[in-house]
Amino acid sequence: MENPATPNLDIDSLQLLRNALEKLDAGFSALKPAAPAPDQTALENVLMEVAGRLQDNYPYFHPLYAGQMLKPPHKVARLAYMLAMWINPNNHALDGGKASSQMEKEAVAEIAAMFGWEAFLGHLTSGGTMANLEALWVAGQLNPAGRIVASSQAHYTHSRISAVLKLGYESIPTDRLGRMDIEALKARLDQGGTGTVVATVGTTATGSIDPLPELLKLREQYGFRIHVDSAYGGYFKLAENLSVDTARVYECLDQADSIVVDPHKHGLQPYGCGCILFHDPAVGRFYKHDSPYTYFSSNELHLGEISLECSRAGATAVGLWATQKLLPLVKGGEFALGLQGGREAALALWQKIKADKRFISAFRPELDIIIWAPRAASVSAASQMARSMFAAAEEKHLYLALANLPVEFFDLPQGMQRDADTITCLRSVLMKPEHREWVNEIWGIIDQVATEVIV
Repeated sequence: MENPATPNLDIDSLQLLRNALEKLDAGFSALKPAAPAPDQTALENVLMEVAGRLQDNYPYFHPLYAGQMLKPPHKVARLAYMLAMWINPNNHALDGGKASSQMEKEAVAEIAAMFGWEAFLGHLTSGGTMANLEALWVAGQLNPAGRIVASSQAHYTHSRISAVLKLGYESIPTDRLGRMDIEALKARLDQGGTGTVVATVGTTATGSIDPLPELLKLREQYGFRIHVDSAYGGYFKLAENLSVDTARVYECLDQADSIVVDPHKHGLQPYGCGCILFHDPAVGRFYKHDSPYTYFSSNELHLGEISLECSRAGATAVGLWATQKLLPLVKGGEFALGLQGGREAALALWQKIKADKRFISAFRPELDIIIWAPRAASVSAASQMARSMFAAAEEKHLYLALANLPVEFFDLPQGMQRDADTITCLRSVLMKPEHREWVNEIWGIIDQVATEVIV
């Protein structure tokens, strides 16, 4: 499957970067050269040392890295980002990022259109944490006394953000599929005081999808705000191979009050690139502030006037814009097919694991994340075996992940002692488009490791 004469890292595209740099440089030909020539020897020495240091990493770019949610940027994102770094624009104000600010507005509008929004307020952020912070900050401005609630499988950032914002927070239990338990939520809503319900569309542990249609019905009764954290799963709006229930969730995303999605997860972007969208543009009033020196170059909207962050890398917007130009956000397009391929890979690997009596499996994956554990006499023994398999797989250059999750997520066989409420399980995120073709090789290594480890 691998050709040793072919480098794993994309090197040939550097010529494309050089060509683009020459065109960019021509736009400033009227200026006298200002930068002195660097000491090439010293520069090369440092760069070679950096390259050596960076070898101390897992091969995140390779299909055999099937652990955490680390997806390599598309080459067009890398090249466009690097090209912009020669200018190093700042998308806070148009003074610092004229072209890149416009590119951000266009790219964000395309993401909003993917969710079905034409009128909206939104911008890029440094990542999902900051994007979710802005969503909950606006929720707090609208209802300072309103409690934030999210499922126990929601990202831990929501409880921390709520604490930072001094907003009340409560965790709602999940069902056996890792989704927010609707009956538990109803019990909490009956107590009153809930201002915002966070619906997670793609939990980072299992890829579970909260039941948004049911949440929308409850909103009609209780009047809370719905924030959708789809930092991981948002782009699957374009996938056409989802389960019926999951597809129903994506069909009604346009009814949320705010949405977060991370282009640096499934959007093929470098870190960090998050995106926050508000359905009601009027929430922009909460961002209003005065600056004595930044907003005078243009009467157009400066992105710093609708964001909590100040300085932000314009290169992030350039990389995203270029990627969406090459790979439009449309169903049936190359980008969407890549998402579908990851889900197909996850389903294929899950089927192999489910059919193998050496393992206990969890629920069918909704996106491209699967969890499983070795079969053992007890939950604690299975957890220990999972850790051994994790280490043994790495020795064979297959990189998995571990997760500590509720036992209820798994179909425990008869006679397996439940001596713990959580189980350390194996977890794989098959988010690379290439994973579909590598499932058999990944399974082959898992099979070898299981033979060695599972007693």
